Amino acid sequence: MNPRAPRTVVITGGSAGIGLAAAERLARQGDDVVLLGRHKRRLARAVARVREAAGRTPAAYRADFAVLDEVRAVGEKITANFGRIDVLANNAGQLAPVPGATSPDGNDLTIQVNHLAGFLLAHLLLGRLRAAARPGAPARLITTTSLAEAWGWLDVDRPARPLVRYRSRWLAYGASKQANVLFTVEAARRWAPLGIVPTCYFPGLVRSRFGATSPMFQLGKLVPVLTGSPGRGADTLVWLGSTGDAAPGGYYFLRTPFAATDRSVDPDRAARLWRASLAAVGLPG
Repeated sequence: MNPRAPRTVVITGGSAGIGLAAAERLARQGDDVVLLGRHKRRLARAVARVREAAGRTPAAYRADFAVLDEVRAVGEKITANFGRIDVLANNAGQLAPVPGATSPDGNDLTIQVNHLAGFLLAHLLLGRLRAAARPGAPARLITTTSLAEAWGWLDVDRPARPLVRYRSRWLAYGASKQANVLFTVEAARRWAPLGIVPTCYFPGLVRSRFGATSPMFQLGKLVPVLTGSPGRGADTLVWLGSTGDAAPGGYYFLRTPFAATDRSVDPDRAARLWRASLAAVGLPG
């Protein structure tokens, strides 16, 4: 990566864990990172860490993805302040604290934070991604997903509605992660011709605050092959943001193509989810 030509890299969920680890590494490599986070104090600490790592202060914006108006507002601010975005890393995610939780917008909380908010932000920043794309140097859209997609039973025609099947927060989480993969599949079909490479990846289970309220998640972290530091979890994100080897629509784990379930890569389901998600966030079809 050429340090004399820094790229603009927007990272959601950038105030801790995988997002912060990726931001520190990318900043050290010469990129200008833009951090998005929900907690003001945590975001301020993340800014200090990136400044220490790279010697310059990153831009940072507070936004709660549980509130779509906050996503719209931060999208407007980033669009106003940056003429191009080379990489958008949709990394923000949440395991709902209680089953059946809903957002202030009336959506299933997990589906909104893990899918709809990132879907909306990608559309709001699409013009800036297109502005960054060059022949041989595409813009990149990276979504953090999970092995949990395998047990997701997503209603692709009404993903936002709180459903009985989402009364288990783990089923809701799996459904949201399935949505991440389907979003990547359809984004690749629509946006790869525009010079944007959408990909997604499974970071493994990470020793961080994420999932701290779930005994199942904490038990899974005892499996060595799946578990690592935030830095290891961020490695594939950083690689996807830089490599020319990633295929549009690809799903990766440890820098290697990874197999998703058939229902998570079905093109018909991906197209239906896209249309339903547009309606859910108030974008034209």
